[in-house]
Amino acid sequence: MAMMTRFLNRGSPSLLRRGFDFLQQPQSQSLRRLSSARSDDELREPCEFLGSWSPPSDPRIARANLERLRRAYGKQVKQMRKEYIYEVEMLRIDKQRKADARREAMRIENEERKKAKAAAAETRAAEHKAFQKEFRKTLVVITRLKLKSFRATEMERELSV
Repeated sequence: MAMMTRFLNRGSPSLLRRGFDFLQQPQSQSLRRLSSARSDDELREPCEFLGSWSPPSDPRIARANLERLRRAYGKQVKQMRKEYIYEVEMLRIDKQRKADARREAMRIENEERKKAKAAAAETRAAEHKAFQKEFRKTLVVITRLKLKSFRATEMERELSV
């Protein structure tokens, strides 16, 4: 019983409210849980096993009835566990899908950032290349002027000597 309670307490609160009324929690906790329940949770009918036992006079019939009740209860618990496992699996799949979508969005964002960075670097490289070209032209012009000036002063020296 305690093991079953631990098993069910790990999962969805909706499973606790469906069909396991015999595992009632203290009133304040169950009220808190019901008040905080999501509106899309579906509640099951009360458990048919509660109050269904009336001891017959013959012990063999009582044992047979009790065995039938145990089997039915076992089937119900097995079905409840299947539903719980399915619900947990669906939650895991949904969480995985959201994580994949988030990773994909981050990957696209990083690609866009890298493209923008590459475009900015390309623009800077083009500007730098244009500046270098202009600088070299300026140096050639200055060198020509200096050479012209130097030749003129040399010519004056030769003429004056």
